[in-house]
Amino acid sequence: MQSAQTLMNPHGPPILSVTQLSNAIKYSLEATFPQIWLQGEVSNFKAQSSGHLYFSLKDAGAQISAVMFRASAATLKALPKDGAQVIVQGEINVYPPSGKYQLLVKELRLVGLGELLLKLEELKAKLHAKGWFNAEHKKPLPRFPRCIGVITSPTGAAIHDILNVLTHRFSGFKLMLNPVRVQGEGAAAEIVAAIEFFNRYKLADVLIVGRGGGSIEDLWAFNEEIVAAAIFASKIPIISAVGHETDICLSDFVADVRAPTPSAAAMMVIAEKEQQLVQLDHWKKRLVHCVRLLIKHDRQKLLGITRHPLFSSPYGLLGYWFQRTDDLRQSFDLSVRQTLIRQRNFLIAQHRQLQLLRPTARIAQFKEKLESLGRAIRKTVVSKVATLEHAIKQMDYKLKMSWRSHQLGRRKMFSAIGLQRQIDQVIQRTIVLRKERLKGMSASLHSIDPKNVLKRGYSILFNEIDDCVITSVITVKPGHKVKLLLADGKILTTANEVLKNEYSQS
Repeated sequence: MQSAQTLMNPHGPPILSVTQLSNAIKYSLEATFPQIWLQGEVSNFKAQSSGHLYFSLKDAGAQISAVMFRASAATLKALPKDGAQVIVQGEINVYPPSGKYQLLVKELRLVGLGELLLKLEELKAKLHAKGWFNAEHKKPLPRFPRCIGVITSPTGAAIHDILNVLTHRFSGFKLMLNPVRVQGEGAAAEIVAAIEFFNRYKLADVLIVGRGGGSIEDLWAFNEEIVAAAIFASKIPIISAVGHETDICLSDFVADVRAPTPSAAAMMVIAEKEQQLVQLDHWKKRLVHCVRLLIKHDRQKLLGITRHPLFSSPYGLLGYWFQRTDDLRQSFDLSVRQTLIRQRNFLIAQHRQLQLLRPTARIAQFKEKLESLGRAIRKTVVSKVATLEHAIKQMDYKLKMSWRSHQLGRRKMFSAIGLQRQIDQVIQRTIVLRKERLKGMSASLHSIDPKNVLKRGYSILFNEIDDCVITSVITVKPGHKVKLLLADGKILTTANEVLKNEYSQS
């Protein structure tokens, strides 16, 4: 079986498939251009999520597609943008599915402005790694700056914008300008020297560092590392106001505050003071209004008070207090009288109790008690004797009656004389027994009589000062005068020494 190529063209050149032709072109181009350097403008730039970069390189007469795979793209410090001039190194590659040839980029470098942007990105990454952009290094702006320092060109638009804002918005401010060049060779060094000069002599409370707008080359002095270092080391808070709102420099990241324009920087400096003045003016108006309302209200209140009936006569206000004072005085007098009566009664009771505790009073009390006991004993003895006599009379009567009833039978056995003798003997014995009991009770009463106790050699010791009985050596001190009561008199003496028994309780 012959092939389709032989049947269609048996004597001509072989017929190739599209794949064969694409592969032949691929091998031919890739072998011819194994490594080339190419310069052009980036267009149609796309960065895929996979990390691969797709773009075109063009010049005035042609363009070529380019691809940079993730491994090579990872070495880039900044991604190119449309319109950027670049120099690339790579090789020609043919993509068979689309039949397009393209440049497989291994290395990419920015040219001109791109180099400046690359340098800026490298320095930005370096300073960020040092921590110069961190919020903890940012110093707060003073609320009420006394002196504002400005570092800019004396002939530029920035200083005029700052002065216009300050003079129109606020008066009485103090501004100190340190003129420097803001572009060209040596500008960065002058800016650094001005910042150090303000810090060395502490000439300002806040600094505005900046200039008007321009190209990236014009603004490059504010992207220098020495300027960023001077701003970071400044003890005075710094506001960076470089270019327009879309212009971003390294000084904006390192400064304590970034202002989009020099005019905005001036607004930031006086914003707090202006706000305070506005607030103070608002408070002043409110205070005046409130004071006027209070005066009006109090005036009406005072008029109402003066027209009140209570003020028509002084007794309208004071009458209650007069009466209240009289009631309190009467209540106080009654309370004092009652207190005096209670205290007097208490003192009388205490005096009576002391009188009862006096030895003479107690002796008199004992004597009275003994006499009472003697009378009671005599009364009891008399009563007993009377009872016995009555009993004897009854017994005598009964005996007489019995004697009479049994006289005839008893006469022979007993004689009246003998019976009478027996009765007399019983009566005599009873009387003797009662007399002996009475004599014993009298002897007991006689023995406990204090006077008889004193006759047996005892004595009673009194304190000479208050005439009280001394019952313990604790109440006697050496040198105290004491009085001894004996059976036949008194002795006054002085205690020279006081001895306490060892076994007595303290």
